[in-house]
Amino acid sequence: MKKYDLKIGLFGIGLEAYWQQFDGLKNRLEGYLTVVEEKLSGFGAQIVNLGLIDTPEKAYDAGHDFRKADVDLIFLYVTTYALSSTVLPVVKRAKVPVIVLNLSPEVAINYEVFNSMNDRTKMTGEWLAFCSACPVPEIASVFKRSHISFYQVTGMLHNDPIAWKEIEEWIAAAKVAHTMYHNRLGVMGNYYSGMLDIYSNITLQCATFGGHVEVIEVDELSGIKQQVNDEEKQKKIAEFNEVFEVQSDCSDYELERAAATAVALDKVAEKYQLGSLAYYQKGSGNEVNEDTMSSVILGNSLLTARGIPVAGEYEIKNAQAMKIMDTFGVGGSFTEYYAMDFADDVVLMGHDGPGHLAIAEGKIKVKPLQVYHGKVGKGLSVEMSVKHGPVTLLSVVETVDGKLLFLVAEAESVAGPILQIGNTNSRYKFSIGARAFVENWNSFGPAHHCAVGTGHIASKIKKLGQLLDVQTVQIC
Repeated sequence: MKKYDLKIGLFGIGLEAYWQQFDGLKNRLEGYLTVVEEKLSGFGAQIVNLGLIDTPEKAYDAGHDFRKADVDLIFLYVTTYALSSTVLPVVKRAKVPVIVLNLSPEVAINYEVFNSMNDRTKMTGEWLAFCSACPVPEIASVFKRSHISFYQVTGMLHNDPIAWKEIEEWIAAAKVAHTMYHNRLGVMGNYYSGMLDIYSNITLQCATFGGHVEVIEVDELSGIKQQVNDEEKQKKIAEFNEVFEVQSDCSDYELERAAATAVALDKVAEKYQLGSLAYYQKGSGNEVNEDTMSSVILGNSLLTARGIPVAGEYEIKNAQAMKIMDTFGVGGSFTEYYAMDFADDVVLMGHDGPGHLAIAEGKIKVKPLQVYHGKVGKGLSVEMSVKHGPVTLLSVVETVDGKLLFLVAEAESVAGPILQIGNTNSRYKFSIGARAFVENWNSFGPAHHCAVGTGHIASKIKKLGQLLDVQTVQIC
């Protein structure tokens, strides 16, 4: 599939009548716009800058130009007073989310210098250079009455980390929305029978996020695995030993089995250009498929580490959540809570199956398991804890009214004893306490799986929800 880059539209607004009245005002405002463009370019997106739009006629042209440029998001920089008729045609035609930048050029007008000017025309021109807040209510009114969603960043052009952090987060959210729209999600096998909470409306997922869902047969993975040669297996085993901390009780037989499957997974991911994967196989006595699906954990962990997050138990909603977290650059590992520690007021969370190497506390251990609890077969598994420090949990929830919801909680991954059973295990402490977290989280009806990433990024997820028209609920 052709690769599409993230494109951010930018335009400023002004009033054409001012240019002859106030010498140098237009050049000054265009300079402000150049500063915005340069700063936006540093956030990892291609900027399409259409300059100052100062007449309705230019506004119509700009709307068409943005649409032809295929921008994902528009920043409207309000440089001075301008008519709303220079804004509405741009945004209405472009049909993408718009962020209104109300950025003053300085922390304040120098009142003493301003009031000492002897020329009232120059004084007015100076005032207009600081007049970015003036037309924002007019623009907001017109957007509201036109059913156009918009968002605002209010602050200063220079030396304002709060405003520019907001702007950077909008671009980060736009990048995730862009990635999700073009993502290819593989689904392999079938649902875990009876796990009713994880069943997903795939059409709803595509309608909300975009992307393509590729249904892949386990038989195909098994067939590719049978063609893997010894050289490929040995190369993959070397990768295992480099990336993981392989325990001494892992047999050569199990390592070779896992290596062959990992090579096959790489080939399937390449063939279908996968960006994420959800899988599970109940088993029906087919020994070839059972051998394949009981040896996927190491290979799936490597896929997850390189930006192709893999969710077990065919949890499509959680594969989406993991992809969102991974695209934000914070990991996105498969997890669920399985016990509570009331003595330390923490929730124990983890899962069997693949883990995310990028967010592990130390090297991931590889251990043999004699049984996969509740699943067919046995083989190698991974054991890890998420890095100690701030974390964010995300669940993509299907609601009773047929929509999606982002359920978010910020927490801390803390040190302490974990269950060393060959699975991912971590201890999470919540600002509202373990008891309140669990009850509040459950009240929104999520599936029992969620994605965990490092850092506190609820504000970014909220912006993604606004861009996708998905409600975001933050528990803590």
